[in-house]
Amino acid sequence: MQKRTLGKTGLEVSALGFGCMGISQSYGRPSSREDGIAIIRAAVDRGVTFFDTAEVYGPYTNEDVVGEALEPMRDEVSIATKFGWNIAQNDGRSQQPSFADPRGRRRVTEKAPDGSDRSLLPA
Repeated sequence: MQKRTLGKTGLEVSALGFGCMGISQSYGRPSSREDGIAIIRAAVDRGVTFFDTAEVYGPYTNEDVVGEALEPMRDEVSIATKFGWNIAQNDGRSQQPSFADPRGRRRVTEKAPDGSDRSLLPA
């Protein structure tokens, strides 16, 4: 697998990244947790080291699956996640991004780790 260096930080990732949204939503029936974990680990076995998720995928369930799948090799991969959506509590569907209102930026930024899977965070 070819590698790419991102920005000036020296972070090296696989040239091919894995967008994990489809495991939890959007492209037909969601995968089971076990199948999602197996798919992500198969990508690692094939050299993928860059994974993308978001709290809005599921919501929250995608980050949970990605975190569990990659926990054993957490130091060998990079995970990008996104946050900032106002996820409605009653129906779970994402609403307008909270960042649309600049006053909400700080609140959402500080609260983001509460909804995200802690295994995505560096040790």
